[in-house]
Amino acid sequence: MSSLSEKDRPIVQLLLSTGTCPRCILRFCCVGSQMLYRHPHKDLMKDLQEFLKNGQEKEDIVCLDVADPPCKRLRLEHGEEGADDLNHNGAIPSADDGNSATESPAVKVCNVCLGILQEFCEPDFVKKVCQKVNSADYQFTSFVFSVSLPPQLSVRERAAWLGVKQQMRNLGLPLAKDDIVQLKEAYKWIIHPQLSEELGVPADGKSLFEVSVVFAHPETDEECHFLATACPDCFKPAKNKQSVFTRMAVIKALEKIKEEDFLKHFPCPPSSPKTLCDALEIQCNNGAVFVAGRYNKYSRNLPQTPWIIDGERKLESSVEELISEHLMAEFKADSFNFSSSGREDVDVRTLGNGRPFAIELVNPRRIRFTAEEMRRLQQAINDSSDKIQVRDLQLVTREAIGRMKEGEEEKTKTYSALIWTDKAIQREDIAFLDDIKELKLDQKTPLRVLHRRPLAVRCRLIHTMKSEYIDEHHFRLHLKTQAGTYIKEFVHGDFGRTKPNIGSLLNRTADILELDVESVDVDWPPTLAD
Repeated sequence: MSSLSEKDRPIVQLLLSTGTCPRCILRFCCVGSQMLYRHPHKDLMKDLQEFLKNGQEKEDIVCLDVADPPCKRLRLEHGEEGADDLNHNGAIPSADDGNSATESPAVKVCNVCLGILQEFCEPDFVKKVCQKVNSADYQFTSFVFSVSLPPQLSVRERAAWLGVKQQMRNLGLPLAKDDIVQLKEAYKWIIHPQLSEELGVPADGKSLFEVSVVFAHPETDEECHFLATACPDCFKPAKNKQSVFTRMAVIKALEKIKEEDFLKHFPCPPSSPKTLCDALEIQCNNGAVFVAGRYNKYSRNLPQTPWIIDGERKLESSVEELISEHLMAEFKADSFNFSSSGREDVDVRTLGNGRPFAIELVNPRRIRFTAEEMRRLQQAINDSSDKIQVRDLQLVTREAIGRMKEGEEEKTKTYSALIWTDKAIQREDIAFLDDIKELKLDQKTPLRVLHRRPLAVRCRLIHTMKSEYIDEHHFRLHLKTQAGTYIKEFVHGDFGRTKPNIGSLLNRTADILELDVESVDVDWPPTLAD
């Protein structure tokens, strides 16, 4: 149950006479009943006309009864009985495909919403949206509906409102509010129940599955251009925007422009358009899904991420690709983003319990996996290559990934390095390394990464070392270090950019032949039972 009062009569009369649809009239009268907007267009028009006709014969308040939900199959066609009584804005056009602009001398599109609250509230359009959703084959248990409106709607709305204000002033009547029910809000009141019924799931503002419709109206595209002259500061080019006339820029300009300046450039009330809006795009998008695990890398010829230099690929695969290709196929995602707790060089193996990683799967069609299905997916990754192995593969939240990134700088890492020296060594020559604890290093950005990292001197710690003699020119060194330590540079010194280094400690030239990561001490993601 909702009501219009005597003070609304001039507003209804003015807007009806200038080509405004019934639902926009309710918005301008600040009617907040959701059920009333869902009432069939034909019935709303008759009720408004009855409200005007019987205004002097009834009490000051006339209630519009909307106790029963509207019949969604009711549709006003050109030849329907009673259409002649609906004034020049009452007929609802029937589009051929449900989202095309329609032009006909018999059709009068609302001069404010440009047909959004007319044709695009009808069951045919709702079914078209749902067909698009169902054909996209997404998994979802709820949805959030979003709509993008042409920016010129805000200009037309302002013009209509100024007309209402002028009419009320002329009649010497007060205008209680200077705001109306937003078009998007009214549209969602109407469309949500229909979408929910067709899709079989509830609308939920917090849902990760989004159904969006983008509307455009080419006929009136230039109607907001005068604002760029009146308020140039509001319209600044942006790299990711095709036009400076965005909805927010137009709203900002409308807030700044004076009433008299606006009326010099735009008709009040706004003229009736010849065509409906176009529904340019009907899109679906699922919120990202995050998968985490730990990987071992057994190859000394495999980069963590694709190795491309000057547009040319250097190696055929990478850790990232060997893992993600299976996840992309199973989750049916559009794209992915790979991250990990640190990274190893192409010629470095990662052993032990592996390196934590996480993959963000963007816009996945499939989002629900059982623990057994994740185990099978992990096995498929491991069976596909002998270069890597994955463990503890699991679904995680976006927030949980923060624990992995925290560990990058705070935790320790253990390495095993095979070292060569130019001068012969004996066991006793390297034994003293075992006694060194918490060795402080000053590491200037290595030459090999200077092209992608800023020049800086970083202080790092070697917590412990344990040497393993092999022969007079080779030994293996096991190190536990602060995360972020450049191990190769600690061995050979990087032309004196890392001090001290193994060469300077042994007083001879040293170089690294092999390096393995033996452990990354980040307690994430949780270990899973086999």
